Amino acid sequence: MSPLKPDHLDQKEKHEIFEKELFPHLDALNTFAYHLTYDEDYAKDLVQETYMKAYRFMDKYQKGTNAKAWLFKILKNAYINHYRRDSRRPTKVDFEDVVNYQDSDDDRGSSYFDLREEIFENMMGDEVTTAINSLPVDFRTVILLCDIEGFTYDEISKIVDIPTGTVRSRLFRARNMLKEKLKEYAESLGFEDKRGNKGNEKSDE
Repeated sequence: MSPLKPDHLDQKEKHEIFEKELFPHLDALNTFAYHLTYDEDYAKDLVQETYMKAYRFMDKYQKGTNAKAWLFKILKNAYINHYRRDSRRPTKVDFEDVVNYQDSDDDRGSSYFDLREEIFENMMGDEVTTAINSLPVDFRTVILLCDIEGFTYDEISKIVDIPTGTVRSRLFRARNMLKEKLKEYAESLGFEDKRGNKGNEKSDE
C-alpha cells in the first residue's frame, strides 16, 4: 500500500488521521522532548513543531504504520536542528557528534542489566528519574526509547540514525551506567547486585 498523499485527502480525512493516529502520542512526545531539553517551554515548542511538520508532510506517512516512531524521528530531527542553530546551549549534544561506540553487546556478562525486569516494574521514583536525567543524552535517549517507550532496536536505529549494532552497544552501556547510579537505592529495596556475589560468598566462608 502506497502512502496516502494530502492531495488525495480532504481536510476531514486528514483531520481524522491526525486525531486517530498522531495525536494519541502527545504525552509520549512531551516526555521525550522534556528529557532531551530539561526545559518545559522548549519541549512544548519541539512537540508543537513536530505536529506541524507531521501535518505538513503527511505524504511521508503511510496510514496504519508506526506513527509513534515517525513522530519521534521528526522530533529528534527538530531537536538537532535547534541545537545546530543555537550553540549557546552547552548541555545539548548533537547525535551526529556522539562517539560511535562499537563494543560488542555481550549479554553473557554478569553485569548485564535489564531495566524493565529489575527496576521499572518495581520502582519509578525520583531516584530513577534523577539517574536517567544524569546520563549523557545519547545514552539517555536509547534508555527512554527502548525501556520506557518500547521501541525495537530497528525502530530506534531509524529514529536516532545509528546502526542497530550501535543501538545495542549504547543500550548495554546505558543500562550499566544506570545500574551503578541506582546500585545503593536498588539494594535498599532488596535487589541484588549479581556481579561477583558468588566469589565474595566463597571468600567469606
